[in-house]
Amino acid sequence: MDAIKSCLLVNAPLLYRAACQVPFSVLKYAMTLDGKIAASSGHASWISSKKSRTRVFEMRGRSDAVIVGGNTVRKDNPRLTVRHGGDHLPRRIVLSQTLDLPEEAHLWNVSEVPTIVATQRGARRSFQRLLASKGVEVVEFDILDPRDVMGYLYDRGYLSVLWECGGTLAASAISSGVIHKVHAFVAPKIIGGKNAPSPVGELGMVEMTQALELIDVCYEQIGPDILVSGFLQPVPDLTPTIPSVQETSAIDPTISPYESSIIFFYKTWDPYGAFSNFSLHPIQMPDENEELVTWSSVEHYYQAQKFVGVSDPVAKSCIEELKCAKSPEEAARIGRRIQRQQPNLVRPDWESIKIDAMYKALKCKFTTYPYLNSMLLSTAGSVLVEGSPHDLFWGGGRDGEGLNYLGRLLMKLRSELLGDSSTSQKSLLPQTSENN
Repeated sequence: MDAIKSCLLVNAPLLYRAACQVPFSVLKYAMTLDGKIAASSGHASWISSKKSRTRVFEMRGRSDAVIVGGNTVRKDNPRLTVRHGGDHLPRRIVLSQTLDLPEEAHLWNVSEVPTIVATQRGARRSFQRLLASKGVEVVEFDILDPRDVMGYLYDRGYLSVLWECGGTLAASAISSGVIHKVHAFVAPKIIGGKNAPSPVGELGMVEMTQALELIDVCYEQIGPDILVSGFLQPVPDLTPTIPSVQETSAIDPTISPYESSIIFFYKTWDPYGAFSNFSLHPIQMPDENEELVTWSSVEHYYQAQKFVGVSDPVAKSCIEELKCAKSPEEAARIGRRIQRQQPNLVRPDWESIKIDAMYKALKCKFTTYPYLNSMLLSTAGSVLVEGSPHDLFWGGGRDGEGLNYLGRLLMKLRSELLGDSSTSQKSLLPQTSENN
């Protein structure tokens, strides 16, 4: 068990990215023994020892990006470099809703290391142009939320992100559920100060029983400091679950209760990844006027169906936005975000028709592409399991609690296609009659 646990810890970034579809995020901060990250004046250099700062450079060198907030840029003017001569240079990312940032800052020098500024749509257009003229990439979000930013970085292929922000942004990131691990450097110093900032801002907790507890905690002395490390969320176990024989044989009669094999699929690059609704196989489906519309993937179509038939013009614009989404992942994020933030735009019968919507799209996909049809039919007799560890409706879930509806629909479709294939074969056989 110790070997398995060690393996999970070493591969934590890969596991979190696969399970949560966001980069592995680590919150790092240095604080005094009385829990302050700066004096009341804001002065913070230096809380931790030189050895601890060297360890931070190593952490940066193992990350794809380092994130700070606008307040850190204004007060500390950081460089966020690795300073050890390594080849890997993480992107510097600044999160600022209002772009109330200085015109001159170390982070705007992108001659060696790129910088990305994430902000809210429409914020200080003139300052955006200034940053662009310096070579800084500016990315706008409708709402600057840590979860959406992490989804964006996931789409760009980031694996691991180090958060070196102040307490306000740290609290927002924790509340959004994107922080997976914490590294806290505790220096043997006391500075006091009623208004001196702490590493994590307001989380809305009023009782100690609400406190978030770290798991798999470890302690290490680094010079005079103590490094306390632990996970805020358990390391995901991506072992897919197996549905019961009774459940699957009822869906597909070709499954033998005693000899059936199990085929797991999840990511599109898996051997059976084309079974995923995220696979890039465009489909043509009729709209409300029975005119064929092309969708880049089943997921694009499925997410758009949430808003079909709603009279609000905003719902129609949502459908167009989903149609133009650059990837299935982006379509999923857009559809889920709108459903969560504007439930009034979702068609009232969505919960009762969503399975049928998915089935129609899957049927179109597997009848449009002959090789996909053949791949699905080649699994006859096998149990199909969508191996998502976190989707308890379409996937199997982490502990077997998932309903595996995507696997069920594919087995239902396979049974239907096999029936059509059998009927087709019979029609090709020579006919006999009593006159022959």
